[in-house]
Amino acid sequence: MTGKLTGKVALITGATSGIGKATAFVFAEEGADVVITGRRVELGEAVAEEIRRRGVRSAFVVADHGKLEDCERVVAETVIQFGRIDILFNNAGVVMKGTAEGTSEEDWAYLMNLNVTAVWRMSRLALPHMRAQGKGVIVNNASDWGVVGAADALAYATSKGAVVLMTKSMALDHAAEGVRVNAICPGDTFVDRWIEQGYFKDSGAVTYEQAVAEAGHLPMKRFGRPDEIARAVLFLACDDSSFVTGTTLLVDGGNTAQ
Repeated sequence: MTGKLTGKVALITGATSGIGKATAFVFAEEGADVVITGRRVELGEAVAEEIRRRGVRSAFVVADHGKLEDCERVVAETVIQFGRIDILFNNAGVVMKGTAEGTSEEDWAYLMNLNVTAVWRMSRLALPHMRAQGKGVIVNNASDWGVVGAADALAYATSKGAVVLMTKSMALDHAAEGVRVNAICPGDTFVDRWIEQGYFKDSGAVTYEQAVAEAGHLPMKRFGRPDEIARAVLFLACDDSSFVTGTTLLVDGGNTAQ
């Protein structure tokens, strides 16, 4: 690694597994101190310890980003412990299937609160610190389904479309203040949650190699890996993308090109 984030403090929400965890490791390897959040304490502490083994500082803050008080506490503890916030990766979110008729009021509210409102809350809370520094980066985790839509995932696709436009609007609001705001739009990515939720229960796949057979609908005939998404997040977070703001970076194996 080349130390692209040396001296930076990064805050990553929902980083106990999947893309968030992979991004935390990549950031640490590039020299950043990393604060991670999540609801699973044992996993979070283990990830934080693994980050520290890479020679940087790290802390885990237990949080439910659907709650305003938790979002406030995460930002406050980051600043207290590390003195600043240079990078915010709004990664926490939830996936939910369902058509308009098949989505309940409760499910809609729950998903929007985590996928949209929490992104706004965390950004709103971090922005004053970035503005005071004269520089900062926000990366929002959207989705390729927030760009092209999806069948049987109305609430999820809607939420990610909202994140895409929130990203563009925040980028315009804060570009002159030295704060860049971009969105990463992953396609189908093989994450721990897929196994936990029985995504491959019909085929019995439990490893990446076994799951490749399920990816025939993608042009590259495979799923993405969390580390591949993480390296794209790194690009948006570091100075390699210093003239990039308000963009949506699709990392989807060609899915939206079809």
